[in-house]
Amino acid sequence: MLCTGIHPTIISESFQKALDKGIEVLTNMAQPVELSDRETLLNSATTSLNSKVVCQYSSLLSPMSVDAVMKVIDPTTANSVDLRDIKIVKKLGGTIDDCELVEGLVLTQKVANTGVTRVEKAKIGLIQFCLSAPKTDMDNQIVVSDYAQMDRVLREERAYILNLVKQIKKAGCNVLLIQKSILRDALSDLALHFLNKVKIMVVKDIEREDIEFICKTIGTKPVAHIDQFTPDMLGSAELAEEVNLNGSGKLIKITGCTNPGKTVSIVVRGSNKLVLEEAERSIHDALCVIRCLVKKRALIAGGGAPEIELALRLNEYARTLKGMESYCVRAYGDALEVIPSTLAENAGLNPISTVTELRNRHAQGEKTAGINVRKGGISNILEELVVQPLLVSLSALTLATETVRSILKIDDVVSGA
Repeated sequence: MLCTGIHPTIISESFQKALDKGIEVLTNMAQPVELSDRETLLNSATTSLNSKVVCQYSSLLSPMSVDAVMKVIDPTTANSVDLRDIKIVKKLGGTIDDCELVEGLVLTQKVANTGVTRVEKAKIGLIQFCLSAPKTDMDNQIVVSDYAQMDRVLREERAYILNLVKQIKKAGCNVLLIQKSILRDALSDLALHFLNKVKIMVVKDIEREDIEFICKTIGTKPVAHIDQFTPDMLGSAELAEEVNLNGSGKLIKITGCTNPGKTVSIVVRGSNKLVLEEAERSIHDALCVIRCLVKKRALIAGGGAPEIELALRLNEYARTLKGMESYCVRAYGDALEVIPSTLAENAGLNPISTVTELRNRHAQGEKTAGINVRKGGISNILEELVVQPLLVSLSALTLATETVRSILKIDDVVSGA
């Protein structure tokens, strides 16, 4: 359009009018959704998963995604979902069939002391200080000249660590999580020995970025110094145990949290790293679809149906405009036909004949006629349960239009070369 001499301002304003009309058309096409309608939520999640490598597992992953979102929100009042409250834990080994939803905390670390691997009525502490002998500053050195001094140093270290362990035990803690330290060993062998003696289950190398989720899940508070380690800083759970995954490693599960925040964990399994990461991406996409429905509780048909309907209505709208605006709005509508055309081509259909037939169907009033990839033709896509959140289409249309309008504001590009 720029090449034909149309001014960028006219194009930009026309596209904004087309966007406003498009939002109106899509909203009128949409069907309202209630979060209590589990079947509709499952259909939306399944549609998202059907385009993925792991589509054959959609019957497992769809309910898992829906349940995860429903457990972290109040369906009656929620208008968004914080996906940080849903932790996806990847564990190599097994198959996607072994994926599970856990109401509690899942850690991929192993229990540090093999003597205690299961604790009921757990009192959980999270420390950010080291259970090891204190070190000197970088510029200082301790010179030991004889065996007596060496023995004294060892006794002092032993007494220091034993005192730390006694204070931890005195607070009532029986499960101890230790944050990873980059300066020195967060847990010495001597400290581990003492903790094992007093029957405290120890999990070390907790990553810093996991601290917030752990605290929210089990109701504990991170402790930066031993003097602050008191009973009110501990979280509670019915069970903390190390679970053997049939020869493919171990996980730690903490379930039955007494004062849980609204969080859940999804354990993703896969036979290799590629499958594992693909499963994680697919579950994340399904979670995002459900989040869209929480934000805007409406669905529209998929399969290219909304784009064709939009193109048709924009062409009708263009006839009510005059001059260059009419031309620009018509071009905007025609561009939307690229989506069903690409979909038809990817499905092995003739894109020209498919888009032409779609136009005819929609002109006859079949608003939900779309491309059925599985059957290789055009059908009522709503009856095939191929649906997508209204917010997805609205966001795509809005972002694409805003991007073009931003580009049109650029007069020239100054090359750095």
